[in-house]
Amino acid sequence: MVGLRLIFSAILLLLAFQEATSHGDNPLSRIAIHKSTFALTDLASIKASPSVLGLTEQNSGWVTLEYSNPIPSVDDWIGVFSPANFSASTCPSENPRVYPPLLCSAPIKYQYANYSSPKYKDSGNGSLKLQLINQRSDFSFALFAGGFLNPKLVAVSNTVAFSNPNAPVYPRLAQGRTWNEMAITWTSGYGINEAEPFIEWAPEGGDPIHSPAGTLTFDQRSMCGAPARTVGWRDPGYIHTSFLKDLWPNKVYSYKLGHKLFNGTCIWSQQYQFRASPYPGQNSVQRVVIFGDMGKGEVDGSSEYNDFQPGSLNTTKQLIRELNNIDIVFHIGDICYANGYLSQWDQFTAQIEPIASTVPYMIASGNHERDWPGTGSFYGNMDSGGECGVLAETMFYVPAENRAKFWYSTDYGMFRFCVADTEHDWREGTEQYKFIENCLASVDRQKQPWLIFLTHRVLGYSSCITYAIEGSFEEPMGRESLQKLWQKYKVDIAMYGHVHNYERTCPIYQNICTSKEKHYYKGTLNGTIHVVVGGAGASLSPYTTLQTSWSLYKDYDHGFVKLTAFDHSNLLFEYKKSRDGKVYDSFRISRDYRDILACTVDSCPSMTLAS
Repeated sequence: MVGLRLIFSAILLLLAFQEATSHGDNPLSRIAIHKSTFALTDLASIKASPSVLGLTEQNSGWVTLEYSNPIPSVDDWIGVFSPANFSASTCPSENPRVYPPLLCSAPIKYQYANYSSPKYKDSGNGSLKLQLINQRSDFSFALFAGGFLNPKLVAVSNTVAFSNPNAPVYPRLAQGRTWNEMAITWTSGYGINEAEPFIEWAPEGGDPIHSPAGTLTFDQRSMCGAPARTVGWRDPGYIHTSFLKDLWPNKVYSYKLGHKLFNGTCIWSQQYQFRASPYPGQNSVQRVVIFGDMGKGEVDGSSEYNDFQPGSLNTTKQLIRELNNIDIVFHIGDICYANGYLSQWDQFTAQIEPIASTVPYMIASGNHERDWPGTGSFYGNMDSGGECGVLAETMFYVPAENRAKFWYSTDYGMFRFCVADTEHDWREGTEQYKFIENCLASVDRQKQPWLIFLTHRVLGYSSCITYAIEGSFEEPMGRESLQKLWQKYKVDIAMYGHVHNYERTCPIYQNICTSKEKHYYKGTLNGTIHVVVGGAGASLSPYTTLQTSWSLYKDYDHGFVKLTAFDHSNLLFEYKKSRDGKVYDSFRISRDYRDILACTVDSCPSMTLAS
């Protein structure tokens, strides 16, 4: 009996380990689209209405599907395809001897035929409402039998399109290279040989200014492997970025996206507005939201075959509700979990548009954006689905010297943020290590007392069961090189994603808590507080049952962190759940500038003139 119990415990431990190490497969990857066969019949049908969306310039719209199948099954499903012509004729073979399958494009999303029609299996008739977003092409809907593993194409609908599929959409703000510069990135279907992209912007009550935009795109050859290079490929359109310069601190500006066609016509987006950043050291209330691993969700309930990111929509909705009390957002890796299904980047940027069009939306690189064997990533896994960083580096702007090396610093009022890239080597002696030290060392703590370190993987402390099994409570080799930098330059808080839960440590250095206080820190911390905040959307990660002395608060739920700097001496940290927006963990730091100057263990030179 004891032996059976030991075996059973070992199985549970193994399952927990597998759950903790898995970050989920994209639901679209469950569809064996390459095995599709024709089973078209005049007795089956699917019809979509309306056929035109966006007549009043909306970027999203709802479509009603009516369908029937003479031999219905609970496994029948409906795929949304874009472009509408999704046959093999739209994608050439890899070489003359290898022919493409019947279908070589995965749907951009899908839903079971009986989702909103529970009697479908008996009657063979059903209806479904799906939301579409403007993605630069038309759409069609296909009814499949045979489930996901042996899909049989039964019927194809009429096409649906937006009135202007090329329209500029989904603006994303970001801090520029300097504090008084704002970058605005957006997506359209207009290449530079068709139209000139620009931003029309103005301060409140001021005259409009036109600023030109640069344009980027990429092709299938830019992808590093499947599915991004095969069934997940979709033309990304054109990504434009304009830089608005010489902004006045905290001033409100309005803007709209424009494309001037060569016949003189201008295509416009709706009008948006943002508040410019405070200058470094400015003494005003500044509110920062930080989270990782949010991903995307579908408001129509589609594409949730394995409940991929169950908290994503709740987090997004909560941030939109609080938008009047948020100044800047940091999404520290694992952005949308497209994992090589490129259409999902459009869907994600549409989801966050109310946030990213209003406040700077800063990102960090995660494993699901960057990792792919043989491409220079520190980890040789296949988590990016063949994207190998191209999508993240193109779809979002960050003020990095080289976007392929996704590390950067940015100043926001009394904050200095040092954003590292765990998908590149950070250890002592590397290029990134030198950047991190320079970022931490160069800040004037009298003007910017709040020094925050952000990155994706846990380089500090986590009670995630995976790390506990490894015995490290961190990413292997995580803090060994960096903890002396955090201590020397007195980093207040280090935050991480990757692990899908919330956890806060005591102020800590070399595994030892430097304070017994839990909620109100006065004076110097003597260490760094480490926070895991990777629970913004993806399926949750379990903790070890081992009790760690440095862990002060854990929450197995979806949520995000908010920092509020009231002035140079007072900072409030809050952890909020996504489902209700209420605060479940918090602490305050209160100190004077001289507290930062004071020497602590390993934070000052060992010899001074006095000694």
